[in-house]
Amino acid sequence: MSPTPYAAATPRTLTAVSADGQSLHVEVYGPEGAPAVVLVHGWTCSTDFWAAQVRDLATDHRVVVYDQRGHGATPPAAGPSGYSTDALADDLEAVLAATLAPGEKAVLAGHSMGGMTLMAAAGRPALRDRAAAVLLCSTGASRLVPESLVIPLRPGALRTRITGAILGARAPLGPVTPVSKAILKYATMGPGSAPDRVAECARIVHACPRAVRVAWSHVLAGLDLEAGVRALDVPAVVVAGAADRLTPPVHARALAAALPRCVGLDVLPGVGHMTPVEAPEAVTARLRELSAAYLGDDDTDRDDEREEEAV
Repeated sequence: MSPTPYAAATPRTLTAVSADGQSLHVEVYGPEGAPAVVLVHGWTCSTDFWAAQVRDLATDHRVVVYDQRGHGATPPAAGPSGYSTDALADDLEAVLAATLAPGEKAVLAGHSMGGMTLMAAAGRPALRDRAAAVLLCSTGASRLVPESLVIPLRPGALRTRITGAILGARAPLGPVTPVSKAILKYATMGPGSAPDRVAECARIVHACPRAVRVAWSHVLAGLDLEAGVRALDVPAVVVAGAADRLTPPVHARALAAALPRCVGLDVLPGVGHMTPVEAPEAVTARLRELSAAYLGDDDTDRDDEREEEAV
């Protein structure tokens, strides 16, 4: 694993232990006692995916990032049963318990499978007690394979079958090459993505072990977290890329309509699936807005006023 490309101070690292004994690599940046932001990465990614957000936010926030099981510096699960939406929720609970003080709330943000992690944990007391607000980036609650636009065919059984086979393919990704970067850019990023950002995403994605990538692909193929969306009863902002082929904007609009307290929907022109890397300023700005609005203020009436203004 390459050195973490953060300009922020050296992180405080720790290990959180999930309900089934799974150890999780956790990094904490920024000053002690500052408002907390917890960032949850997606499928085939790692803590490195949030580099731009950490660089900006760690100047005046305590930023928590962790590697999902099997990604980055977190070891794979012990067996197939360790890959599930319940495991995602268990892991998030473990990280929150290990990094937040008793009674402390944080802004939680999840990209792709990270957003699904928040949905999976939505009905749990730990999330309700810890989440001041959430940011859902480039994610969806169900029908991920049927709604995917990676394969340029009309919607239907054929497209769904081919898409499922590609996303669950067991073939190794191999080294990062010009061809592999072009494929990754087509599938996951906007057409105008800068070459250095494509290269960064390729480095991160290609580092994910094949067995882990495949195991999580099976979970995502059968995903149904609609109930979790309805249970996510905290102020929420949804961000999506207009050019996202993996989780196209239809998912973002469905989330915004179903969330009990949606306070914003941003569909970013020209941006693909990798929103925190492709549009770091927009994602970070939304995180700062949520932190300013909902951290350190327990006045529910004022929260309600902010939500009305945002809508």
